[in-house]
Amino acid sequence: MPSPTPIRPATGRLGVLTPGLGAVATTFMAGVESIRRGHSRPIGSLTQMATIRLGKRTEKRSPLIKEFVPLASLDDIVFGAWDPIPDDALTAARTAGVLDERDLARVADFLSAIRPMPAVFDNRYVTRLNGPNVKKGNTKRILAEQLRQDIRDFKAANKLDRVVVVWCASTETYIVPGEVHQTLKAFEAAMESNDDAVAPSMLYAWAALMEDAPFCNGAPNLAVDIPALQELALARGVPISGKDFKTGQTWLKTVIAPGIKARMLGLAGWYSTNILGNRDGEVLDDPASFKTKEASKLSVLHTILQPELYPELYKDFSHVVRINYYPPRGDNKEGWDNIDIVGWMNYPMQIKVNFLCRDSILAAPLVLDLALFSDLAQRAGMKGIQEWLSFYYKSPMTAAGLQPEHDLFIQQTKLKNTLRHLMGEEQITHLGLEYYP
Repeated sequence: MPSPTPIRPATGRLGVLTPGLGAVATTFMAGVESIRRGHSRPIGSLTQMATIRLGKRTEKRSPLIKEFVPLASLDDIVFGAWDPIPDDALTAARTAGVLDERDLARVADFLSAIRPMPAVFDNRYVTRLNGPNVKKGNTKRILAEQLRQDIRDFKAANKLDRVVVVWCASTETYIVPGEVHQTLKAFEAAMESNDDAVAPSMLYAWAALMEDAPFCNGAPNLAVDIPALQELALARGVPISGKDFKTGQTWLKTVIAPGIKARMLGLAGWYSTNILGNRDGEVLDDPASFKTKEASKLSVLHTILQPELYPELYKDFSHVVRINYYPPRGDNKEGWDNIDIVGWMNYPMQIKVNFLCRDSILAAPLVLDLALFSDLAQRAGMKGIQEWLSFYYKSPMTAAGLQPEHDLFIQQTKLKNTLRHLMGEEQITHLGLEYYP
């Protein structure tokens, strides 16, 4: 059995800071407080509800993950946020319209006390939003230093031992990685010169890493997914992960596509469309922001199906993704998928999916898990890209030269095997040796 990885204990308080205090962040905060008060259960959270098998099946060892690895307790979490709109978390949650007033009333006193710090925000990167609660500074470096001070002040005011930053804000306009993103020196010079290639999300990521806070990127923005900030994460020994929470339609794609491939069925085309009426839908109604999201959503099928290995089944399949802003739907996103598959003797078949999901209800437990697992990684001395957290992302970050793994079930195995490794348990390969002498 391998030796366990030395992990610092999860003593003291953990701060979770979210750039963005909209639908996802307020649903996450309200949910954790509701659980702490005994009003609800942490449904959707692996850290709180999932078990992990250890050893052989005959040993019947399947503890809860939270009892197997030293995670921070929900009681030790303290919340903070930045947002260009100055509304407190209760007002923001009511505006988002995700949770019923009955559920908000139970935690209203708690939410009303959470007020967002002024955000680093630039309307050029998120064209459909505006707000007065915005930092001012002559350079992007000055703005990023203000974020660093916010993190330090938040830690001191709340007597925190550790902080994790989880991006819960909007999708920024599409940015192509360039020279300024390649090295830390070039990136920091670009901050000083106010280069347009340095988006606000990158400033949050830089500030978090400089304050030794793990950074999780819940949107398809580049943010920390650039060589310069990966260099910084490794230099400072800080975990990073991303990008884009895997919640609704893409989550189902990473379930269904592996099933098609496992049976060696062909794919002629996959058409996906969505209607969404929340702030995210409004932002994505801008073509420049949608392009960022589209790149994240389109990458999944190609990587899972591997047409370069199976050209007879998957070469040149058609993949179309549409997102339409439809205000009456609010946060209750509806997704339609039409999947044209090919079977024996080239006979066509179809799969049709109509998924009426609640976007923030699916995202909130991901925020919790990423915060707790990233804090665990930090205490275990893990630094840089945390590929084992790919389970939570549409467009998982990987080391240079590697293809991301999108198959949800392989991602789950990787996540649990990482936890087994950290605790000195054998990894589960499902290779039974009972048939061998």
